[in-house]
Amino acid sequence: MNITPLEIRQKEFEKAFRGYDKDEVAAFLSSMSQEWERAMDTQKELKIKLESAEKEVEKLRQVENSLYKTLKTAEDTGANVINQANKTAELHLKETQIKADKLIQEANQKATNIIEGANKRAQSIMHEMEEELKEMAESLKTLESFKDNISEELKNLSNGLQERVKKVEDRVKHVDVEMHLKRARNAVNKIKNADFELPEEIESDKIEFELEPAEMPEVKQPDTAPQKKEKQTSNADDSGEDTSFFDEI
Repeated sequence: MNITPLEIRQKEFEKAFRGYDKDEVAAFLSSMSQEWERAMDTQKELKIKLESAEKEVEKLRQVENSLYKTLKTAEDTGANVINQANKTAELHLKETQIKADKLIQEANQKATNIIEGANKRAQSIMHEMEEELKEMAESLKTLESFKDNISEELKNLSNGLQERVKKVEDRVKHVDVEMHLKRARNAVNKIKNADFELPEEIESDKIEFELEPAEMPEVKQPDTAPQKKEKQTSNADDSGEDTSFFDEI
């Protein structure tokens, strides 16, 4: 029930015997109406303030909703950005890992190729050195054989020469030098007195003092040159002439 201040002022009570004092009741009602009026004014103010507060609350709610939406959008955007950043980072990491693996594989392949090339080169050098050592051993063996042959042939030649010298000495011992000198003087005297014709006795008395030529033994030189030099030595073989060690000297 709504009671206005005016109703409080105009309120009349029935008169009774020995009832309330009329003036006191009127004063109380007047005071009560004033207080009630103030209360209603206060209520109006409070209602206005309440409405204003409700409007502010509504605005704040709208702002809150907007902020919530903004925050939600920001969170979603941040999450998307973080997710995208993570995906991008993972992609870059995978690409970097792939590139690193590729570089490592290429480096390992290059190192393997270098090692294989070095091993092949070392094996080739070792093979060449072994072949050269074999050729040197064969050449040394041939030279030793040649040395033995030369020594044997020189020994035989020395023995042959000694025999021939001995034969010459034996022949010289049997030659009558005085007789040949006497014949030569007689021949010279006859030449002086004759017309430079050679006397028959000179022709018949020719000294048979010729020595058989010494036969030099042939010594074959060793083929100490490598197989690559066969073409150079083939020219001497194709000439058809046999050469000896002493002929070359």
